[in-house]
Amino acid sequence: MTAATIDIDIETTGRPNPVDTVRQTLSMAWRQMVRIKHNPFELVDLSLSPIMFLLLFVYVFGGQMAGSTSDYLQYVLGGLIAQNAIFLTMYTGTGINADLRKGVYDRFRSLPIARSAPLAGKIFADMFKQVWSIVIMLGLGLLMGFELRSVAGAVLAAVVLVFFALAISWVSVLMGVVADSEEKVQIYAFVIIMPLTFTSSAFVDINTMPGFMQAWAKVNPVTHLADVMRGLLSNGPIASPLMWTAVWAAAILVVTAPVAMAAYKRKMV
Repeated sequence: MTAATIDIDIETTGRPNPVDTVRQTLSMAWRQMVRIKHNPFELVDLSLSPIMFLLLFVYVFGGQMAGSTSDYLQYVLGGLIAQNAIFLTMYTGTGINADLRKGVYDRFRSLPIARSAPLAGKIFADMFKQVWSIVIMLGLGLLMGFELRSVAGAVLAAVVLVFFALAISWVSVLMGVVADSEEKVQIYAFVIIMPLTFTSSAFVDINTMPGFMQAWAKVNPVTHLADVMRGLLSNGPIASPLMWTAVWAAAILVVTAPVAMAAYKRKMV
């Protein structure tokens, strides 16, 4: 990181005002985007994983799950996009953990910037990765025969997904701050993400699950996210899952963002 990487122009006295904080956050986000420019392999990694998941789920499980790969594609694409978005938030936590251990945030602390700017900048930059993965998966799905409901529906689906991912990212931030290694961040994330995604409607109809699991699946936030993705991209109800997705995202954001910021401030003392 060089002085040219981050362009911060604020007063050196007093706390940054809201306008300064937004500008600093955008500067930090741009720093993360520049890293992709210098390491384009990150985009390759972001592309290969969703492609493999989509191909494997459709062509390996499609016939068993829905009787045909084409029918299963219509059902599972929205769920896979939801799952992939949640998995991508793990990179936010591992990136923050790596920067903390390497002393990058100690250097930020010496600058007259808002303490939230480095964390928020990292999260906003990672939203670009979310959009990139959505485009990759939806584009491949169309090539495989997915019948898109409408372009407007796809755009709204992307907006909803980014909003939900933004909230979940603060959970990843918290894990990145409290864990003492990137490996532990990944372990914590998998312990949370795997049960959430596989006990939802992302891959199967929850009515085929045992009764006790159906009760959980119906309130699982991933179920609502997968259902609204499915409704916006293909067919199905939209209003109810959209409402519950927004409620879950807001609740997660309100609870985890302050806790993550408090843990970050203690870490930087």
